[in-house]
Amino acid sequence: MAVATQNTALKGAPAVSLASLFEAAKTRFIQYRVYRQTVNELSDLSNRELADLGLHRSMIRRLAQQAAEEHVAR
Repeated sequence: MAVATQNTALKGAPAVSLASLFEAAKTRFIQYRVYRQTVNELSDLSNRELADLGLHRSMIRRLAQQAAEEHVAR
């Protein structure tokens, strides 16, 4: 009887793992889209426009990563 109980308890585990895997993939995809959109928009600005915002071109990737992380955290 203990074997049947253990098998029943383990049956639900892969479904939960699969659901969490899909949720994690969805979250990462959304985060990547926000990252790429931010990089593209900031890269389109001229050096002068970036300077007006207090930014340097070398900061774009870091800022995009922060924006993506904040978007997912909401």
